[in-house]
Formats: sequence, structure tokens, C-alpha cells
Amino acid sequence: MFINVAQAQEATATAVETATTTATTTAASLPADQAGLASMVMTFAPLVLVILIFYIFVIRPQNRRMVEYQKQISTLRRGDRVVTTGGIIGTIHRIEAGEVDVHVEVAPNVVLTVQKSAIAEILAKTGTVDKKK
Repeated sequence: MFINVAQAQEATATAVETATTTATTTAASLPADQAGLASMVMTFAPLVLVILIFYIFVIRPQNRRMVEYQKQISTLRRGDRVVTTGGIIGTIHRIEAGEVDVHVEVAPNVVLTVQKSAIAEILAKTGTVDKKK
């Protein structure tokens, strides 16, 4: 311990002077503008890296799946076997262009009306239909 207050103040002043000298020496190696910029880059680099990884592994694959799903839904036609989001398996009975719903036959003479967005998967596609000229 310190014997008197004067020695305590002298020790504190020496510690502050040493810390200031060390900080000045490291900051003096770079100009003030570059030191602040480097500090800011090092602060935000991990955040930018996390956002980039999130985009690559989550957002891009989801967008690709969504585009593929929209393409499948737009090519639905009568006779396609589908599964709804509720787990009902059936065959497209009637579909009209520009409509948001389709008629799905789940059993003989049992037709359900569901929205196109409720179709989760297409199990089997029908063959191509030749258009008569």
C-alpha cells in the first residue's frame, strides 16, 4: 500500500502517462483518418460477413425454390396428380386460366376446390397436349 497521498497521485500520473504514450505510439503509425476508417471497417466486417453468409445459404436457395414452384404451378393442367398442403392427394379436374383456384378430384365424383397456392407438390404430370391448328 501507499504511505501517503502524494505517492498515490505520483503512481497514478505515471500509469496514465504510460497508457497515453502507448496509445499515441500505435495511433501515430497511421494517419488519423485511416486509423478511424480501419477501426470502423474492423467493427462492421463481422456483420457484413454474417449477412453475406445468410444471403448465400438462405435467401438465394429460397428464391430459386420459389421461382421453380411458381413455374410448376403455372404449368398445371387437367389430369396432373397433386398433393395439397393439407396432405390431400388428387387429380386436377378443372383449371381455368386467370383463376386462383383449381378443382381437384380426390375420389370418384368428389371434387374439391382449392387455391393454386395450396398445391404443395406435383406428383405426376400428364403428357403434352397437341394443339390443333
